[in-house]
Amino acid sequence: MVARAMANFGLDDLRLVNPRDGWPNERARASASRADHVIDAVRLYDTVEAAAADVTYLLATTARPRYSLKAVRGPDEAAQEMRVRVSKEQPVGILFGRERFGLSNEEVDLADEIVTFPVNPAFASLNIAQAVLLMSYEWMKSGLEEGAAPRFTAPEIVPAEKDELYRFFAHLEETLDGTSYFFPPEKRDTMVHNLRTMFTRASFSEPEIRMLRGVLRSIDHRLARGGE
Repeated sequence: MVARAMANFGLDDLRLVNPRDGWPNERARASASRADHVIDAVRLYDTVEAAAADVTYLLATTARPRYSLKAVRGPDEAAQEMRVRVSKEQPVGILFGRERFGLSNEEVDLADEIVTFPVNPAFASLNIAQAVLLMSYEWMKSGLEEGAAPRFTAPEIVPAEKDELYRFFAHLEETLDGTSYFFPPEKRDTMVHNLRTMFTRASFSEPEIRMLRGVLRSIDHRLARGGE
């Protein structure tokens, strides 16, 4: 049903992370109602990080308020932002959660921003196909609206691919473990969450990520020498 919704609005890049019922799945093909080109092009991944590795702007869909400080957009605004980035040849993606309980906080941490739908707060739950349909529709609609472009713009800063950012996370957290930064230990998860939220919000370019990794390597080198 997700594939069918995507096909309705011209989308075909569907990535699955550990599909519950395995893949390929003939029941999925039957439910796709002839959206076979989407089903045939599905790519499988073991982790969200791997699935989003080549994306530079990632939205996480959720109906629940989060304790994250990430920017929150409605679907129309989110689609317009994606359209702008795609026009600049920046890969974008939308992360949808599980049918039963959506995305975990850790998964939301991997996205740049949150997108949520203006639904009845007393009954805010959407199934995956409904959420995909709404975002796909907004994506198509955003392409029908042409705004006036300014005469000139600031130099374009292209965000790094998520793979670069996630490897920076791993490096940063390993280095901070070596400095005993995460104290007390029971607060480590919360501190990691806050750091990841801060760095995803910054939308670093690839050269900026390389520079930050260089800073960490310098710290690692000093630690290896005993802090001389």
